[in-house]
Amino acid sequence: MAEHKVITTDAEIEAALKRAKLHDSEPRALTVEHIPSLNLLIVGLSNQRRLVLPTEEVQGLGQATHEQMRNYKLIGSGTGICFPELDVDLYVPALIEGVYGNRRWMAQLGKKGGSAKTEAKQVAARANGAKGGRPARLAAVTV
Repeated sequence: MAEHKVITTDAEIEAALKRAKLHDSEPRALTVEHIPSLNLLIVGLSNQRRLVLPTEEVQGLGQATHEQMRNYKLIGSGTGICFPELDVDLYVPALIEGVYGNRRWMAQLGKKGGSAKTEAKQVAARANGAKGGRPARLAAVTV
């Protein structure tokens, strides 16, 4: 069987470098700290801000131990955080945007939260019902 080699052209490399320059001003991770008593991951950013992330809301970190969380590597000049023992890689720009996992995982998390039965949710649903409930969807109008 012949080995297939992928050749990257100079034009592709130049295009990739141009795309990377667009992200030069984005904050990057400088530090990562885990606070087990609060189940928090704190990411220190290059813009002097901090991201405070509940570990149970980040895909792959919910059941991680403190030792596993302490073993991290900053990758891509701080655009990523790698937890090798957990096989988890986090993309910092996505974390800043509030994306803590892939779409399917986040949909499952939202479904779980949406199905919660709490007193506050019941009170809100009754209040909404007293106002006539959820508004009907408007039909699309074509001209």
